[in-house]
Amino acid sequence: MAEPVITSPHAESKRPFLTEQRRSRITAYTFISPFFILFSIFGLYPIFFTFYLSFFKWDALNPMKFVGFKNYDLVTSDPTFWISFSNTLIMGLMGTVPQVMLALLLAVLLHSGMTKFKKTFRILYFMPNITSIVAVTLVFSTLFGNNGMINWMLNGLGLENVAFNSGWWGVKIAISTMVMWRWTGYNAIIFLSGLQSIPMDLYESARIDGANRRQQLFSITLPLLKPFIIFVSLQSTIGALQLFTEPYVFLGQAGTGSTRQEGITMVTYLYSEAFRNGFFGTAAATAVMLFLVTILFSILNMLISRGSGGATGGKKA
Repeated sequence: MAEPVITSPHAESKRPFLTEQRRSRITAYTFISPFFILFSIFGLYPIFFTFYLSFFKWDALNPMKFVGFKNYDLVTSDPTFWISFSNTLIMGLMGTVPQVMLALLLAVLLHSGMTKFKKTFRILYFMPNITSIVAVTLVFSTLFGNNGMINWMLNGLGLENVAFNSGWWGVKIAISTMVMWRWTGYNAIIFLSGLQSIPMDLYESARIDGANRRQQLFSITLPLLKPFIIFVSLQSTIGALQLFTEPYVFLGQAGTGSTRQEGITMVTYLYSEAFRNGFFGTAAATAVMLFLVTILFSILNMLISRGSGGATGGKKA
């Protein structure tokens, strides 16, 4: 009688070290790893280094010296910083609020009519967004000059010249106009894509129920555009807080490195502290404060947008 063969668990058929599923995972992670590597080097590392640098005194040449919160005290005690903060808020409101409203109006007009030339208008509205910011700023510098076209038109209406390149409010009006001209078409395209995602059956049902265009706007269009409005408002708010190129080139600061207070923003203040004065510690502290301000205004913006959406939904109900 044959003896039974005792098999060890280790005597089972050996599985390959890398299964097919593991190979596919490794392949997938290998393909996406360049993004995470580059993002870690050029994204995460500068962010953490900025927080770290904000507690040190450094001029990029000598060794860093730990100073604690002194950089934050220096920044908050500088009157120029608070001027840049107020200028950023003022130009942000002047350039963002009308821009979003005008973009929504343009999107509604494009969606409701002009079907024959809709694609042409889309291209025309989007063109300013792909134009060089420096080129746009130089053109607007000519338009808003002391003898520019805008003052020529004001003189034709019997009004006096406005100092768009030196006046306290004139500079803000000129820069806000540049921001509006550049980003209104871009936001209008986003709103238009949102309008096209709304089913037309809702409007037909509303017309059958006797709703006019105003009622359709506040009861159907705006509530369903809520995600797009939140996105555009959030993006515009962040862009307004990071305003740099327009005031820097418009005021002639790119050639002199100076910082004029009527148009200085938080980013131009940060740039001046780092690359003109050599105070990288206070520049890093300013960047951290700008980061916190951006988060705060983004949260407020989302809360306001959701609140307005809720009020609109209440009207709809």
